[in-house]
Amino acid sequence: MRKKILLGIGVMAAIMLAGCGKGSGSGDGALELLNVSYDPTREFYAEYNEMFEEYWKGKGGEELKITQSHGGSGSQARSVIEGNEGDVVTLALAHDITAIERSGLIEGGWIDEFEGSSAPYTSTIVFLVRKGNEKGIEDWDDLVKDGVEVITPNPKTSGGACWNFLAAWAYEQQQNGNDEAATKEFMKKLFQNVLVLDSGARGSTNTFVENKQGDVLIAWENEAYLSMQEYPGEYEMVTPSVSILAQPSVAVVDKNAKKHGTEEAAAAYLEYLYSEEAQRLAGEHYYRPSDEGVLQEFSSQFDLDMNLVTIDDFGGWDEAYETYFEDGAIFDEIYAE
Repeated sequence: MRKKILLGIGVMAAIMLAGCGKGSGSGDGALELLNVSYDPTREFYAEYNEMFEEYWKGKGGEELKITQSHGGSGSQARSVIEGNEGDVVTLALAHDITAIERSGLIEGGWIDEFEGSSAPYTSTIVFLVRKGNEKGIEDWDDLVKDGVEVITPNPKTSGGACWNFLAAWAYEQQQNGNDEAATKEFMKKLFQNVLVLDSGARGSTNTFVENKQGDVLIAWENEAYLSMQEYPGEYEMVTPSVSILAQPSVAVVDKNAKKHGTEEAAAAYLEYLYSEEAQRLAGEHYYRPSDEGVLQEFSSQFDLDMNLVTIDDFGGWDEAYETYFEDGAIFDEIYAE
């Protein structure tokens, strides 16, 4: 069982320097660090990496070169298990990191290493529609109507898609008094309306925004904001009456970090995500900061009164994944029909 990190960022950085010399180096002698992440974090980590490199250098550390890898969260987890030697993972849901833990690459207790169950920022699930919302999409029940074309990624490869599925399931359960048969029928109708089932959230965004397919995208909140920012006046965000608190998780890939000599740098990289500067950057990229003070700075940006269920309402990720997303579980049952 790993020990929970209790050191502050400044103190931690000061003691890291002894271990830095062991790190794997790039051609120019810099210490290399690979972050294996999920699709919609590309822009955030591109900016955060520069911020952390400057922070590290300012603390007297050697030059650090950070690279990043992106894809559907489930696919990214499998890539690490199969040999992608990431030093850290920043994935869409805790279950994907647990899968890496079970492979022996991450030590037990990772979820308690950092604050908030190692989730430095959160998000939720919303709808993105085209300007004018021609189909009048306001809530989940509008997604099962005839003639509505839905875009969402595949829960078998995408962590965001798992959050999408559970948010829709929670809505219908609240509508019908927890009638599982009725909820399965609702979900069957929803997926009958899915036009394209991409492997990751960013792929689904591209299908909807760039390829102009579908009437509605079930999306991460930050992806919806980014689309509206990139294409001003073309899209609108709709907040459903029920959604879910999505908690992307982070962890050091212990076996890889030990191999590369990047253990201390990797831990600092993740801990610095909790600094005010990084939390503010997360908010600027439309993630919800875990720091309540910083979150309040973005209170005009986010609807902080949304009706959000949590993964605990599904028994935690181990139970939820087994029930809904394992081979032969509810999603497969519904999709096969």
